[in-house]
Amino acid sequence: MQDTTNSLSNNSLPNKEGAGKVRNLFIRALTGIVFVVVMVGGILYSPLTCSLLFLLITILSVWEFTGLANLREDVQVNRFITTVAAACLYLGFFGYAAGVAAAVPLFVPWLLSMIYLLISELYLGRENPLGNWAYTMWSQIYVALPFALLPLLLFPQEGGLLSQDYSRAGAYLILSIFVFLWCSDTGAYCCGSLLGRHKLFPSVSPGKTWEGSIGGALLTVGASQLVAAYFPVLSAWQWAGFALVVVVFGTWGDLVESLLKRRLGIKDSGNILPGHGGMLDRFDSSLLAIPAVVAYLFTLAVL
Repeated sequence: MQDTTNSLSNNSLPNKEGAGKVRNLFIRALTGIVFVVVMVGGILYSPLTCSLLFLLITILSVWEFTGLANLREDVQVNRFITTVAAACLYLGFFGYAAGVAAAVPLFVPWLLSMIYLLISELYLGRENPLGNWAYTMWSQIYVALPFALLPLLLFPQEGGLLSQDYSRAGAYLILSIFVFLWCSDTGAYCCGSLLGRHKLFPSVSPGKTWEGSIGGALLTVGASQLVAAYFPVLSAWQWAGFALVVVVFGTWGDLVESLLKRRLGIKDSGNILPGHGGMLDRFDSSLLAIPAVVAYLFTLAVL
């Protein structure tokens, strides 16, 4: 009788594992759908909703990053001041780009916060002040600054938030960054699973392959030509260059975050997005892709 009971118990384990996998897949799919709806809706609905969306993303991402930094025993970053400073940095760029004069002076509290966080280490007597400085500044440059650059794309150089000259072109450019990143990830996953043989960067991300990266690039460039047909704010070849910039720097952004997590000994940066990890897990590629795209578009404007 005992053997029969054990046998039935063992047979039930695969069923429980299968049910767990189905449940995790459902949660992951539901989270992904909600994420895409919020991103697309927030970006396209209005310039104000787009700005507020990325302000929230900035705050959550910096808070998460500073929490990861504090996982190190010898690092103590002031999460609250660092996160508030990041919000001020974002709002300063927003005010400058949107022509909201009241927001521009927020660069001042950002500067004062950075000065305070540097000077305070002289008096706190902590174990690793250089590490604290490094992670504090990295939170601003690596995490906050890329999102703060987005208002420069969203608003025209002349006019402002309520200007009649406002064009949806900026919103399309911002949305395209994320659409191209999604295309790149999808193409890389499919081609890597089917054809992947040669590792791209095995010491940091063993799962990535050259075949997957090339497949992701081809799919993204193809998608850029569809975008060019419907949104001719750039020419076809400029859209293709846009897509390649997103693919190359997005891949590097993914690898940088993978290196960070590997050094900290963690799998996910957080759990705010069920089935997808944390904010940095979702936006890692964009942290390098956004500055690269801004540089690319400003170069095109100069040329």
